[in-house]
Amino acid sequence: MTIDDLTLFHNSVRSSFEFLKKTTKIDELFAKQIPIKNDLGTLLPVCQLHVGDSNLISDLSNWRRGNQHAFPTRFIVDDGRTAMWLNKKLLDVDDRILFLIHDKYGNRVGHLGFANCISNEMRFEIDNVVRGENSLAPGIMHNALETLMEWARTTLGVNDFFLRVLASNSHAISFYQRLGFQQTERIPMRKVTNSDSELLVPFDNKTTEDPDDFFTVMVFSRKPIVVPEQPILTAGPSISEREVFYSWDAARNGWNRNWNFYIRKFESQFSEFLGVSHSISTSSCTGALHIAMSALGIGPGDEVIVPEITWVATANAVSLVGAIPVFCDVESDTWCLDPFKLEDLITARTKAVVPVHLYGHPAKMDEIVKVARNHNLFVVEDAAPAIGAEWKGERVGSFGDFACFSLQGAKLLVAGEGGVLVTNQTDLYEKAKKIWDQGRDPNKTFWIDSPGLKYKMSNIQAAIALGQIERCDQQIIMKRRIAEWYRHGLEQCPFISMFSEHVNAKSIYWMSSCLVHEDSPISRDLLCDELRKRKIDTRPIFPAISQYPIWPTLKNPKPIAQSIGRRGINLPSGVCLTREEVNYVTTEVKKIMSQS
Repeated sequence: MTIDDLTLFHNSVRSSFEFLKKTTKIDELFAKQIPIKNDLGTLLPVCQLHVGDSNLISDLSNWRRGNQHAFPTRFIVDDGRTAMWLNKKLLDVDDRILFLIHDKYGNRVGHLGFANCISNEMRFEIDNVVRGENSLAPGIMHNALETLMEWARTTLGVNDFFLRVLASNSHAISFYQRLGFQQTERIPMRKVTNSDSELLVPFDNKTTEDPDDFFTVMVFSRKPIVVPEQPILTAGPSISEREVFYSWDAARNGWNRNWNFYIRKFESQFSEFLGVSHSISTSSCTGALHIAMSALGIGPGDEVIVPEITWVATANAVSLVGAIPVFCDVESDTWCLDPFKLEDLITARTKAVVPVHLYGHPAKMDEIVKVARNHNLFVVEDAAPAIGAEWKGERVGSFGDFACFSLQGAKLLVAGEGGVLVTNQTDLYEKAKKIWDQGRDPNKTFWIDSPGLKYKMSNIQAAIALGQIERCDQQIIMKRRIAEWYRHGLEQCPFISMFSEHVNAKSIYWMSSCLVHEDSPISRDLLCDELRKRKIDTRPIFPAISQYPIWPTLKNPKPIAQSIGRRGINLPSGVCLTREEVNYVTTEVKKIMSQS
């Protein structure tokens, strides 16, 4: 974990907590709720709305008085002090958050939260776990805490959880042990009495007195997976309360005057994230590619060079404008278009090159752009799976004349379906925007004066996409951590090599991928079959796509692409994978390969 990654993590925690705590309306509060597992109720973040809620403040005071024995600080509790604590010690503290526990009937039955969340270990402290009232939902506290930890893990990428509980509170210790917490340290404490309070502070070892109590530190420990209950899938997104809230708001308010509110906001945020001038939201990356080809004037008789390993949409977009895709081999280290083989394919009819940032790893864009400019070729980046990837410190999407991204449901960032077309050139943006809008004259109502297309994103999709782009950096950290887990787990595995990023690249590892060695006694397909029996989903690397019978002329596949396509595997890579799931996958891969 780099210093930059830690900074991004800390900023994500602050941003997420602020998003929840700044809520001032009851309908918005419930739109930001976290459903408790097993349909037992819901968690509502304590927020600005609650500052004036005298009933809640009274409840909090009563619950504190009833549970004074569990706190190291004990003082006279009244509503005034509670209100001040809510403002100054909770809402104004950027690394602390509290959630109210409501049962399935809406009754407020307790609270729990996190504290000390800005740490270099990326771990949260469980804080303020209080059951305030009896509920008709047995197990609600247990399920609420599990739900909250899972929320923090899957939306913020929290590594670990710990808590501190007084050793005299045996009931609480037993509760946490049943949840999977283990005692790791006992800190001696002594009482200090003031005029209106009693404090437990760390014990002074210089005294000969016995401690008055102990702070027991407990750390959450997940059990290893023996056999997963459900298949471990290849992909899967992280969805937070941002996406839920924004889409709720778009469904309720995003019409008429507000029909494109989230579209405009998403496009602006996307441009800012990439550092580009213009973004156009589309219905898919394929649509974005089609618009780009059309805006560049590519058509019948033209040739466009694409890599041999990619999803078929890259070459299909070329065919859609009547041009001919020409297939270039890839590099063995990046799996992306080989810039040294690019020049040999250029002819008098070549108009553009479409490098693909495969599986989230950037192509060598400086070298590709140099070749393209020397031959007056357009460059269209197919960055479908690579939002946030970098080549030599620059984010992909900022190198070419156009770049195209995907928000399809298996990608790093999702909107169900969707894409984005970006450019730094205003003239190209205006051409593309007109094509995107059915060829409409922007100065005349319903007047069409040129060919156009319709690949538009809806406002509701853009609302989800906005929540995703606001959380992009944190999700990249989570993806890169998964790749590191795989590298650690498979570094000694026979006949397997993990794909690793180039020294000049920062991959987002949309997919964690590996190669089965040529001399392996177990083929790639047999390995995948064996993993499927163990509830592990995989998918093969794209084959060399020149082999498809859909192209105007058939040619022999390029050798490196064919080899990678025959031996490559995408392992489970969903954003929310746990370390235990990755450990299970790597253990089973090693078992299968060792048995060969």
